Amino acid sequence: MARLPTKLVLRSLVLTSLMSSKLFLKPALAILNVVTNSKSALLNPDRNRILNKLLRWTVYDHFCAGTNREEVSKTVAEIKTIGYQGVILGYSKEIVLDPNEKLIHDETGSMTYSDKCSDMVKEWKTGTLETLRMVGPGDILAVKLTGAGPIAIDSMAERKSMPEAMEDAIDEICLAAKNQGSRLWLDAEQQLLQHGLDDWAIDIMRKHNNSETPLVYNTIQAYLKGSKANLDRHISLAAQEGWTLGIKLVRGAYIEHEAQFLIHDFKEDTDRSYDLIADTMLCRRMPAHMEHLKFPNAALFLATHNAASAAKAIATHQARLLSNEPTVMLECGQIQGMADELSCELVQNYERALKESNAANMSVPKAFKCMAWGSVAECMQYLHRRAIENKGAVERTQHMVAALRRELWRRTFG
Repeated sequence: MARLPTKLVLRSLVLTSLMSSKLFLKPALAILNVVTNSKSALLNPDRNRILNKLLRWTVYDHFCAGTNREEVSKTVAEIKTIGYQGVILGYSKEIVLDPNEKLIHDETGSMTYSDKCSDMVKEWKTGTLETLRMVGPGDILAVKLTGAGPIAIDSMAERKSMPEAMEDAIDEICLAAKNQGSRLWLDAEQQLLQHGLDDWAIDIMRKHNNSETPLVYNTIQAYLKGSKANLDRHISLAAQEGWTLGIKLVRGAYIEHEAQFLIHDFKEDTDRSYDLIADTMLCRRMPAHMEHLKFPNAALFLATHNAASAAKAIATHQARLLSNEPTVMLECGQIQGMADELSCELVQNYERALKESNAANMSVPKAFKCMAWGSVAECMQYLHRRAIENKGAVERTQHMVAALRRELWRRTFG
């Protein structure tokens, strides 16, 4: 962690210490929830300058990239100066529509979407392309399909084909990312929407992942009991149809909003699920009923703050490379402002590997930092989810507090 600026170490220590405290976290979550969902101008950080400054000083500047292109570019440059090989950037604006404006009757009496809904798709595409231009070759664009509004959400919920307007927008985004030398991943959603999103993601990968390395990645959430079956479906279709599979593996971000019977009963079950999915990809194992097919071209991105899972996956990856066994491209990333000890270790390992000459060491996973951008008000849902994530990871945050204290002590008395 010596590579981190002292200002960042201090801010991380203060915030992580507070968020690892159950006494503090509960009221903090309640306050964030009120601010996030309030319709009051007084509680809108983009209108209330005092609230804006308070949130920027406490959580926004720690977790988010900036409110405009100039701020984001500065943050991205700082991240790469620390040594990270790339960034993942997403646009946090969430579109809210009055239910009364959603549908209108046409002359035949049937229901159709208003012009405002169509405009939302265009606004979402424009914002997504703007976000893409803030990153560079090798970086990743995080795409939240629900940001396109009701036209996307309703079709996704009903597992309908992607609407033409959405398909055209996605094609344009994918082409722009390819031309820029960047990639994109599709963020996960709650299970109400995820099945439809998976259908769309497969269609998008089928169309755009036609080179050895994927342009598009879909997200698998390991806390779901059906996550391994979902991975097997992706692998089978890619193998049968000949397209490249991109998987981003997370533990899950919607634990407060999902039906509990869908989620593993214990954290240990989620850990085993995560490690099994990673191992399946790294060892290129076909589902039992598809063993007659060759494993498709594929890549795995581990989005994890769990050092044990990262170490296990990296060890498997390196072992296969050293023994000349086939594996997949592996990369790792953590959220900006979280798990800096793990992130710095990954960066250090990569830099050490650059000094080595053998091919296995040259394939050490690159380390990325993931962040969102947008106004303070636009990022409130993102910040609220980060707070909830810490609620379920008190043990990990306490470990991080200890690491930050040791680093600060070393700098002060070292």
